[in-house]
Amino acid sequence: MKILFLNGPNINLLGSREPDKYGNKTLKDIEEFIQKEAEKNNISVTFYQSNIEGELVNKIQEAKGLYDGIVMNPAAYTHTSVAIRDALLAVEIPTVEIHLSNIHKREEFRKISLTAPACIGQITGFGENSYKLGLIAIIDYLKK
Repeated sequence: MKILFLNGPNINLLGSREPDKYGNKTLKDIEEFIQKEAEKNNISVTFYQSNIEGELVNKIQEAKGLYDGIVMNPAAYTHTSVAIRDALLAVEIPTVEIHLSNIHKREEFRKISLTAPACIGQITGFGENSYKLGLIAIIDYLKK
């Protein structure tokens, strides 16, 4: 089983960016944590982060036929990207949307996800564990 982890804008700044909202772990720390969890389940994971919407769309399109599932933190694009939503719908790869913070407890504009309706589910508010829960959710979904 092959899972693609996608991360949107500013996720590369984790560890130093608003640690009160996003925690102290870096993206590399989270990737290493997820890699260990994936290995326990004999799962192959690939990580990709971009601050550029079109690059994320390209990665989603390229994933068709290569990955069984996607775990995605679209970050700010959650609330703005019809392009990412359309790419997810086009490739029909089961996707779990994740967020470090609880977007439903934040500013009004953050409570709306354009991408979630193209996903099988959404995990929000568990910090770095949102990534682990996303991995568990996509594995469970794909095994059914």
